[in-house]
Amino acid sequence: MLNFNGLVLNEWLKMSKKRSFFIAYAVMLLTIVGFTYLVWKMSGDQYPTMLEFAGSIMATNGVGQIVTIVAIIFTAGIVAKEHQLGTVKFLLIRAHGRSKILASKYTAVILFVCSLIIFTIAAALAAGGIAFGFEATGEVSWLDVAKSMLFQTVYTTIYVTLTFMFGILTRSSGATIGIGMTAVLLEGLMKMLLSSYDFSKYLLFMNTDLSLFTGNESSSGGMLFPSVVCAAYVCLFLVISFVTFKKRDIA
Repeated sequence: MLNFNGLVLNEWLKMSKKRSFFIAYAVMLLTIVGFTYLVWKMSGDQYPTMLEFAGSIMATNGVGQIVTIVAIIFTAGIVAKEHQLGTVKFLLIRAHGRSKILASKYTAVILFVCSLIIFTIAAALAAGGIAFGFEATGEVSWLDVAKSMLFQTVYTTIYVTLTFMFGILTRSSGATIGIGMTAVLLEGLMKMLLSSYDFSKYLLFMNTDLSLFTGNESSSGGMLFPSVVCAAYVCLFLVISFVTFKKRDIA
C-alpha cells in the first residue's frame, strides 16, 4: 500500500511540475469571474443567491462542461506523453507491475478531477458571495450544491476515464484530446437524435448527467439504472485500458 501511495504521489508531483497544471485552475478562475460579471450585468434587480449561483456553475450543460473539457485536455497525455517521450520504458523497469503503475496514474487523474471541481465550487461561492451577497437563503441549499458537485464529479470522471482509455489505445495526446472533447460536445446531439429509440437508455451519452434523473417520482429507482449503466461503462473502459497496457509491447 505504501508503495502504491508513493507511485500516486510521484505521478501527482510530475503533474504539478507542468505549466498546464496551474493553467487548468487559472482557466476555471477566469471563466467564473467572467460568468459572474455576465450574470451580474444581466440579472437587473433579480440577483441570484450565492448558493443558486454556485449550483448553476456546476451544471453539466454550462460552466460544468468547461470543467470536464479542461480535465480532458490536462489528463489526456498522462499515458500518451510517456509513450511519445519514451519515458514509459523507465517506469516499466522498476519493481512495480504494469497494473500498479497504470492504477497510480488513473488515481492521480481522479485526484486532479476532484481538486479541480473543489477549486471551481470554492471560487464560485467566493465570486457569488462578493457579487450577490453571502446570505445562504433561497430555494437552493448547501445540500443541493453538494449534489451538484457529486453529479459533476461523476460526469467528469466518466469522460476522463474514456479519455484515459483512448490515451492508451492511440498513444497520441492530440488524438486523445480530440476524441474526448468530441464526445463531450456531441453528447447533446446524440441525445436529441437517439432519445426516441428504446435501446438509447443503454447508451453512455443518455446516462452521464445523473442530475436529470433526480426529479423522478421514485428518486432512488430513477437514479439506480443510469448509475449502473455509467458504472458498467467506466469498468469496461478501465478493463480495456489495463488489458491493453499490460499486453502491448513497449518498443
